[in-house]
Amino acid sequence: MTSYKVVEICAGAGGQSLGLEKAGFDHALAVELDNNAANTLEENRPSWIVKRGDVANPETWNPDEYHGVSLLAGGVPCPPFTIAGKQLGATDERDLFAWAVGLTDRVRPDALLLENVRGLSMPRFSGYRQHVLDTLASFGYIAEWRLLQASDFGVPQLRPRFVLVALKEEFAPYFAWPEPKDTPLTVGEALYDLMSANGWDAREWARNAYKIAPTIVGGSKKHGGADLGPTRAKRAWAAMGVDALGVANDAPLPGQKFEVGPKLTCDMVARIQGWSAEYPWTFTGRKTTKYRQIGNAFPPPVAAAVGKSIMKALKREGIRSERVPADHDAIYLTLRDTGDFVSTARLLRAGGREMDPAELERRISLLKRDFDIDTLETTSGNQYKLSGFKAFVGQEGHVRHHLFQKNKSRIS
Repeated sequence: MTSYKVVEICAGAGGQSLGLEKAGFDHALAVELDNNAANTLEENRPSWIVKRGDVANPETWNPDEYHGVSLLAGGVPCPPFTIAGKQLGATDERDLFAWAVGLTDRVRPDALLLENVRGLSMPRFSGYRQHVLDTLASFGYIAEWRLLQASDFGVPQLRPRFVLVALKEEFAPYFAWPEPKDTPLTVGEALYDLMSANGWDAREWARNAYKIAPTIVGGSKKHGGADLGPTRAKRAWAAMGVDALGVANDAPLPGQKFEVGPKLTCDMVARIQGWSAEYPWTFTGRKTTKYRQIGNAFPPPVAAAVGKSIMKALKREGIRSERVPADHDAIYLTLRDTGDFVSTARLLRAGGREMDPAELERRISLLKRDFDIDTLETTSGNQYKLSGFKAFVGQEGHVRHHLFQKNKSRIS
């Protein structure tokens, strides 16, 4: 039988890992920066090779040793793209998305899977996304983006994830995105057994907690302890009878009363993230450490669904269809295709009817956050030229190295 090997970078505590294993992939390697998450991987899968450290550091692992694996996968850091953050994108020292895309040409896997937050799907990053598609096309891969909702795959949580799948041209026609198939449990249905584990009567609570959970926020080393998210999420939890100001050590005791409701335990949060009897997993470390591992994960059922679709394509079992990569940003495309200075008038025409000078300036300013764009002032108006990509793609002298080392203790 053919063994389908996966190399997983930025593996975290194993949400994507477990899902890909369920899809039939065999881990050749998992690379993870955080020691606590690496401990969890080794606790659950002692036979796996787990490398600890900065995935972009050649001292951590040698990508050449894994040339030709079936799948290169990862959940690279989210802060460069998160809506709640500064959305620094290519200029954030934690941004490894472009580097991971470039790694594809070195490892030459049959398929690539990268997932990130919904923020990467926003107009702010349209040029960045197009650059990713262009890069992969130059390597001989056909790539697509898709925003997937965890609740469409049985996970009792509103957790959108932006997913990139790229396949070699021979496999791409057989790929199809997984179709939504499961009706998720409500929070009450999902957690009733765990909430009543110590004898607390959870029946009324479960009836009240009849909704899908808001997105679990794993938090970061920078911002301290565990809680269930920002103010809006806390209000949503409170409406379901859950105290979101922290995480409990144990399920409530018989007769225990609450002003808002009980807090969730780490086991309960893991259930909300998609771990269950079907997806069993053990988390190591203290409570806050466990919560961060769980909260920052890719839900295993979603990873399994995407992994199964990729596996079908690699086995050529899908229904063959031609795949055409989508274009994202007319302004970026015009600058890219011209390769020289482009007049404001031409860019306005490229932008279509809704593009006016003010909107064009806004779009150029957004592109300048990720790309080097030269400006030439002329009597007839400004002209612009696309001259470089700011993201870290492996350059030895890139500012990313200094900033990464400086902030390493806070990166999660």
